[in-house]
Amino acid sequence: MSQNIKILPGATVCEDCTLEGDITIGGGTVIHPRVTIIADGGPIIIAEYCIIEEYSTIIHKKSDKQENPPKPLFIGAHNVFEVGCRLESSFGHIGESNVFECRSFVGVNVKIGSGCVIGAACNLTVTQTLADNTVIWGSEHHNREALEKQPSQLLQLDFLSKVMPNYHRLRKPNVHKRLPSRQSQEISK
Repeated sequence: MSQNIKILPGATVCEDCTLEGDITIGGGTVIHPRVTIIADGGPIIIAEYCIIEEYSTIIHKKSDKQENPPKPLFIGAHNVFEVGCRLESSFGHIGESNVFECRSFVGVNVKIGSGCVIGAACNLTVTQTLADNTVIWGSEHHNREALEKQPSQLLQLDFLSKVMPNYHRLRKPNVHKRLPSRQSQEISK
């Protein structure tokens, strides 16, 4: 499997994590130590301002009907993956502002909308689509619609991006935003 890890400026990615395959990490995203992200079934694109905590695992699995070129797994902005959660997906999109609580598991045939909460230790393995703002909780996987929007994680992201460099070795951003060329600026005038 070829390694093509792209870390955008502003992302905080600990060296002590496993990143395999074609992975793009958006600016403002924080990846803790001991995280595993494997792009086996195609590229993984993690949008801005996500938090991926220790021992979390994200796998883009190969599917039986693999397209050529393979579809990327796009993980929307402001998602939180708490300690020890696991996401295995062959689908192309995870919504925005979701919370995957501690030790939750989301299987291959589950589609996630936006604003969802997968409760602690909940295992979703049956083929299903979670509508926006769905909350799953308890050992019997009860569900309901969230009464209010998920709170912003921007204060926590800001704190982590300032504190983590003091305690962990970080991977440096390797993708830089290109400034428009002088020629294209002159044409637009």
